[in-house]
Amino acid sequence: MPTEISIVHLIAEASLLVQAVMLLLLFASVVSWAVIIEKRGTLRRRRRDANDFEEQFWSGGTLAEIYRSISEEGEDSDGLEGLFRAGYDELTRQRQQDRNPEDQIAAVQRAMRVQLRREVDRLESGLPLLATIGSTSPYVGLFGTVWGIMNAFIALGGVKQATLAMVAPGIAEALIATAMGLFAAIPAVIGYNAFTSLMERLESRYVTFMEEFTGILERGIGRK
Repeated sequence: MPTEISIVHLIAEASLLVQAVMLLLLFASVVSWAVIIEKRGTLRRRRRDANDFEEQFWSGGTLAEIYRSISEEGEDSDGLEGLFRAGYDELTRQRQQDRNPEDQIAAVQRAMRVQLRREVDRLESGLPLLATIGSTSPYVGLFGTVWGIMNAFIALGGVKQATLAMVAPGIAEALIATAMGLFAAIPAVIGYNAFTSLMERLESRYVTFMEEFTGILERGIGRK
């Protein structure tokens, strides 16, 4: 008897469509957790890198020294380092062309805005997938539940005397689909909301740095 009412037995005895729904929801859950783990690690690194770079930037070194230090790492710069490198590279080009200070500042701002957009796009990767899983999984699970319950009651059509024992397994296996839908959706929704909030704060931090860097250049204390 325990084997007959076990979850594994109910899933094995479910209709092919309900099994397909369960498999789809299981896959969605695995994908959402993979995105959550990856995004959590990325945002943690971005915050740590931002702290390290701000400490270096405000330590009193010249802009040229900071730029050389970043370049010597030999890696692609992300986050605040990427913004600084984009701005400094553009500043160097503008100075080589002997542009006037206003044009130099405007060009540096454009270069940093482009880099900011690229950085935000990278950080946002995966979030639409979490939003899709979080919003659709309950409905996919509900579809499997409705289909399973419908089949359970249709099976009673040829029975003269229906009992709870006859319909209970079908209803139970159908409800598993709803549970799996919630299991896939809840972490995805929580992760999406948490990461969106963290990204907004990180983006605000980037924008603040851009304004500070531009202010340094405008005051004429940016040094080659």
